[in-house]
Amino acid sequence: MKKSFPALAAFAALAAGPAFAQSSVTLFGVVDAGVSYQSATSRDAVTGLSSKQSRWSLSNSGYASSRIGFRGTEDLGGGLAASFWLEAPISNDDGATGIGSFDRRSTVSLSGGFGELRLGRDYTPTYWNDTVFDPFGTNGSGANEISSVGASSSLANTNYARASNSVGYFLPSNLGGFYGQLQYSLHENTDTSVSAGTATFNSRAGRSVGGRFGWANGPLDVAVSLGESLAVDDGTLTRKVRTANLGASYDFGPVKLFGEVSSVRNGFETAFASTRDRYDGYLLGATVPVGAGLIRASYSTVRYDEGVAGLVGQDPRVQKLALGYVHNLSKRTALYATVARVNNRNDAAYSGSLSSAITTGYAGNGVGFGAGLPRSSTGYDFGIRHAF
Repeated sequence: MKKSFPALAAFAALAAGPAFAQSSVTLFGVVDAGVSYQSATSRDAVTGLSSKQSRWSLSNSGYASSRIGFRGTEDLGGGLAASFWLEAPISNDDGATGIGSFDRRSTVSLSGGFGELRLGRDYTPTYWNDTVFDPFGTNGSGANEISSVGASSSLANTNYARASNSVGYFLPSNLGGFYGQLQYSLHENTDTSVSAGTATFNSRAGRSVGGRFGWANGPLDVAVSLGESLAVDDGTLTRKVRTANLGASYDFGPVKLFGEVSSVRNGFETAFASTRDRYDGYLLGATVPVGAGLIRASYSTVRYDEGVAGLVGQDPRVQKLALGYVHNLSKRTALYATVARVNNRNDAAYSGSLSSAITTGYAGNGVGFGAGLPRSSTGYDFGIRHAF
């Protein structure tokens, strides 16, 4: 249940004049907490020695991301409206993170019959397919492996889920089910020019561009997205992360089916050579309403191609199977349980959302031979989510 503040809007109207007479401000949020168990089995690449790690923890965001936010809209007349959205993450399990930043979303926008122009930090177009077409919404132990790779530390793509300093445009909602958006994120690096013909370099690291277009009508929703993020650009190395994905869902009533295919290219370019790593994956999922509850299931897999010429052997591959149940106590409160299993093949070292502290393996066997690679991981979440 979202809280609006008519008294605050009335005060704004008195302070700033009659143009604010139809303004509104809303407080909203989610508090999600649960008990999680995670375990992982690792194997030393050289000696074959194995190790098992496990951990119990009180976690947050196992079903929906914990957050708190403020949003508001002012009717400007003539079909125009101005709005803002400030949303902060919260770690309600330990209280350490609160409204210290609005890095989930911080935007101001102008909308009308032309669509919406939105400025600030916002979700990227390519991320939407990863989360909208995942029965687990990229949350908790059940989050799909496609999103786990996109958010992985190895890619170091800070523009995977959200982009700062962005300018976005959204199509109007009256196009017969068609929807879409374009986004450009400024890198905000300083360009330097030196006289007398001295060579200069201007970094574009941090820049991103992307778009998403889809059609939703009745039970069917399908969307395609493309994006590019310049992760490194330092004069000697340029690294671009390019993402393309296609997602769809169809609600039959007794069951809703989900699917997504995704391809990520991590390209390295220097003055002497260029290489490209590839992450190709897909997801299949379903949700089944059962009374006041919802059964969720998904299978996701990603294959990794290092892009090295002459490499012999099979490409690393990770697979995840997830199963969950949500029991709605009301429209705002739900209990949930999730179990997920990750299997790594051919020395894949993807830990996914089963906690990197557990699943990245151990440091070695104590005598300097190799390091542990995770072979399999299991995660359980049991929690409660309350929205307001």
